[in-house]
Parts: sequence; structure tokens; C-alpha cells
Amino acid sequence: MVNVTERDEPVLEVGEFYELLTAHLESSFGRRRPHWVRGEIAKVYEKGHVYVDLVDAGSASSDTKRPVLNAHCWATPWAALKRRLGAEGVTLKVGMVVSFFGYVDVYAPQGKIGFSITEIDVEGLLGDVARRRLELIARLREEGLMDLNKATGLSAVPLRVGLVASPGTEGFQDFTGQLLNSGFSFEIVLVRSLVQGDAAPPQIVRAVKTLDDHGVDVICIVRGGGSKGDLACFDDEGVARAIATSRTPVFTGIGHTGDESVADLVAHTRSITPTKLGEEIVGIVSVWYEEHLRYPAQRLLDASNDVLDEAVDYLGERRRTMIFAVRDRLRAEERHLVATRERLAIQGRHLVASAAQLLAGHRQLLAAYDPTRRLAQGWSIVTDVRGAVVKSLRGVTLGDEVHVLVSDGSFTSQVTDIKGAPS
Repeated sequence: MVNVTERDEPVLEVGEFYELLTAHLESSFGRRRPHWVRGEIAKVYEKGHVYVDLVDAGSASSDTKRPVLNAHCWATPWAALKRRLGAEGVTLKVGMVVSFFGYVDVYAPQGKIGFSITEIDVEGLLGDVARRRLELIARLREEGLMDLNKATGLSAVPLRVGLVASPGTEGFQDFTGQLLNSGFSFEIVLVRSLVQGDAAPPQIVRAVKTLDDHGVDVICIVRGGGSKGDLACFDDEGVARAIATSRTPVFTGIGHTGDESVADLVAHTRSITPTKLGEEIVGIVSVWYEEHLRYPAQRLLDASNDVLDEAVDYLGERRRTMIFAVRDRLRAEERHLVATRERLAIQGRHLVASAAQLLAGHRQLLAAYDPTRRLAQGWSIVTDVRGAVVKSLRGVTLGDEVHVLVSDGSFTSQVTDIKGAPS
């Protein structure tokens, strides 16, 4: 036991002790003597400044004696570091192994020794992120999930499109614009979801599962361009597993360049932008439309036109044939009528001449038997009272009156005497 009255060292006040401690720490670990410290992030909290609890990498969380370093980065240097991390797609998360460069500081009011961060080993973080990504891809490949969704059957006409997106964003507008302006009757079933940040992965997972149960033809996940940090959610294991195990084909249209995200790798089909994805979906429907509707319709139309053209040609030929036949027939009939007219004229003249000759003969014959000539020669014609010509004695009896016609008149006479014997 130390006797206070016999010691040589002075008694220090608490403040004096912290001043002495700070001086010793700053001389070896202070702002002018910064060090690299490596550890696993056990807790991270950001509110302007960022606060990180580091533990020995690989130590178990159940170890109550594992050393903890309370690190922090003040708002001004943290803003620059955060931009660099975001540009590389890195976000500080629990379980990440990281190396910080900085110096020790002492906060006497709470009796805490802290570590002020001035630099972060981004290359190391990128290596850790890449390692975790490769490990995830290896696990998915080992479980047969890398090509599982690619094997799902895609509808020949994917008109019912499930969409995982954030409405109002440029990516959403670019994708839906392709479908709505295509001329096809697409039905878009939208499930809203964040597409960046720590809250995005669980929302994307829920959206994919909801659409998978909804019975759409294809599920499309779209997001416009952004930094690697903005797109880090598409390297999430939960998102990758949800896409890989979906019974519905999943198409991605994530507007980023460089390496494909894990979501792209496990998806059925990947397009480089939402616009290209929209064009891909429209193209699938368009190919089916061309092969099964427009081409057959065109072939039918062409065949119909050929039949109509052939019929028109046939009718034209028949019309020309009929015109020529009628014309030839009319000309033949005209020639026949002319010949007939000529024959009729000749025959008519012949008949008239013959009739004239016959008439002349009849005239001569009649002239020869003309009673007037006989009367002029002294002949007379006797008729009874009835006007009948008296040709024999039997035609009259004594006392009958008869009329006697002579060349210059007639007279009436009475039969007073009958001579000769009646025949």
C-alpha cells in the first residue's frame, strides 16, 4: 500500500491527467503522427458526421472482450470521402472490413478515446466489395441459380408486363414510353419500389415476388443511369435470389455502364438501358405480329390481288373476244343482209317481170274473150228476169220476158215462139 505522504509524484487533477494523457497520445498517435487502423465495422451511424465502431476483423460478436475502437469522421472531410465512396459504388455497412487513416483524439468530458478519420482505403474497400460480389456469384452458380431464370419459358406475345420501378423517374418514363407508343395493347402492372439506397433491396424483392404471383408474362426491372453507389442495390443477394427463383422471366434495364450487376447476371435477359429494354419487349411482340398476323395477311392480300388480277385479265380478254366476235358477227350479218337485199331485189324484179308477162297474157286472153267485142260483132246476151244468162231453150218458156243486151244498149222482149228441140 502506497503512503501518500511519502510519494514523490504530484497528485493530478482529472483535467490535468487528461491533458497529460492527450499530450502523450498526440506525441505518438496525434494529428502529426496518423496511423492506419484496420477492422470490421460493428456499427455505423451517420448524421452529418459519421460514427463507426470498429472491432477486430473476424472476431465473434459473442466475444464480450473484443476490443472496440470508436471512430468518427467530421462532416467536412466526410462529405468528400462519401462522394469518393459513392462514385465507386461503396457504402459503409456492418460486417465490412475497412482500413481507416487518422489520429487519436481524447474527449475528456465523457472520458472517451476516439479515432478521427481523415482517409479511407477505397481500393481496399473496392477489393472487399469485389470479393463479396465474386463470392455471391460463386454461391449462386454453385446452387444452380445463375441460369435458372434464363430457363423459364417466355410468352410468344408478352403483352402483360410487370414493372418494378420508381414512377416519375426518367428510366420509368423511357421504358413505358416505348410500350405505350408502340401501337400494341400492352398492359403494364406496376409495383412501386425504390431503386437505390439501403431500403431498395427489400422493396425490389417484394415487388418481384408480388408480380410473380400476379401472373404477368414478363417482369421488368428498370432504373436510369447513376453512380455505382446508386446502383449497388442490384448487387444485393436477396434481389439476385428473388430474380433467379422467379417463375416468370425477369428482364432488367438498368442504365449503367461497365460491369453487369448481379441482378443482370441472373436475369432472363439484360438490356443496357430502360429504353433498350422497352425496345426489346416491343421487338418480341412485333416479331410475333409480323410472323403470325401481318405476313399471313399480306400473303392473303397478295394472293387475293393475284386472283383479282387474273380475273380482271380474264374478263378483259373475254370482253375483247366478245367485242371482236360481235363485231365479226355483225359484219357477217351485214354482208348477209346486203347479199339478201341484192337477191331480193333481183328476185323481186324477176317476179315483177314474170307477173307483167303473165298479166299481159291474161290481158290478151281476156281481150280475146271480151263480150263487148262479141257484142260489137253482132252478138247479144239474153238474160231472164232473174238476170241468169239464157243458154238454151230450157231456160225460157213461152210468154217469159227476157232482156237482150246488144253493143249499144239493151231491150226487153217476150218469148212468143220457141223453135228447135230442147237438149
